[in-house]
Amino acid sequence: MDLHRSPLARAFPAMPKIAGVTARVARAGYKDWGRCDLTFVELDEGTAVSGVFTRNVCCSSEVELGREQARLGKARALIVNAGNSNAFTGYRGREAVEVIMAQVADHLGCAPSEVFVSSTGVIGVPLPQDKAREGLAAAFNAPECSWEEAAATIGTTDTFTKGAVATAVIGDKTVSLVGIVKGSGMIAPDMATMLGYIFTDAAVEPAFLQAMLSAASDATFNCITVDSDTSTSDTVLAFATGKAGNVPLASVDDAGSDAFAAALHDVCRQLAHLVVRDGEGAQKFIEVAVTGAQSDESARKIGLAVANSPLVKTAIAGEDANWGRVVMAVGKAGEPADRDRLSIGFGGTWAARDGQPLTDYDEAPVAEHLKGREIMIQVDLGLGEGRATVWTCDLTHGYIAINADYRS
Repeated sequence: MDLHRSPLARAFPAMPKIAGVTARVARAGYKDWGRCDLTFVELDEGTAVSGVFTRNVCCSSEVELGREQARLGKARALIVNAGNSNAFTGYRGREAVEVIMAQVADHLGCAPSEVFVSSTGVIGVPLPQDKAREGLAAAFNAPECSWEEAAATIGTTDTFTKGAVATAVIGDKTVSLVGIVKGSGMIAPDMATMLGYIFTDAAVEPAFLQAMLSAASDATFNCITVDSDTSTSDTVLAFATGKAGNVPLASVDDAGSDAFAAALHDVCRQLAHLVVRDGEGAQKFIEVAVTGAQSDESARKIGLAVANSPLVKTAIAGEDANWGRVVMAVGKAGEPADRDRLSIGFGGTWAARDGQPLTDYDEAPVAEHLKGREIMIQVDLGLGEGRATVWTCDLTHGYIAINADYRS
């Protein structure tokens, strides 16, 4: 991880081993760095899988193949390569993924379609097959690693390791869920702009796992943004080994399904927030709460317009209570809004109500709120019952510095 740790970082949580999951890491040398950059996760037979993937039309071969494989619902392994996204690399990129899948399938005695591959890093450079082969051979013989070591290995510009944990009760069984994620820049809603992996010992049918992951992603990963750019490689996968021994969940009518869905949502929300907290150059974590919209989807789009506005983000970075910039962002969102019903606030203090600045508005508490690390922007449109919350970070000189030097 980067020595310049984000001031918004959170400590890595204590995370239990998940029965049926074994993680190992190795150094393939995809970049000239003295760290592990290949993660190999072995999954027991019978593991169910679901996934959500980027909608970026210039996606990698890993994403294209992953979509096809996830529909089959079975997984035996996950490989994550860090330092090279293998995107925009044509047939050579796809060939590299197929070589990895075949090598792991041969090692485990499973079908190549049960081997999931993700890659993250620089775009436009084919993944070196020789380094991948050697890295995999080393990973096969490596000792089992901790979740934090796995989280560190999948990172690129991340400044801290990111993990989350939750539990749920299904019948007479307590099941565990853990998740790791990488992401710092090129973060905007388009499923989930990152690489994230969730593992559980619960027994869940693949189709139902997919439905729950998609719903959780819509309310968490699809509600964060750092810079409005969607990656070519974004993937979130959920693996369920079934080792907890619960009666398999297959529908919302099954006992315990609501508890499991809540736990999955919790893990996704934790991971999504951690990505924003590690936004490149971020100094402040910003929550944008939108109420009174015509629909929840309209509220979400308005929230994202505010969260993606460079003018809003730089105002927050400069601790400037310029609520006019929020008004501007609401107006450009392309969603129903009425200037004369709009209200804007910061940290619980309303600056404007019903289209007008408050006559007794005191900027002092707002200015004090903006000096903190955790910032709240409130928008009420006064039109309906729609509401949404999105999360972002401020925009600082650090973002420019990190991305100007990214390929070095």
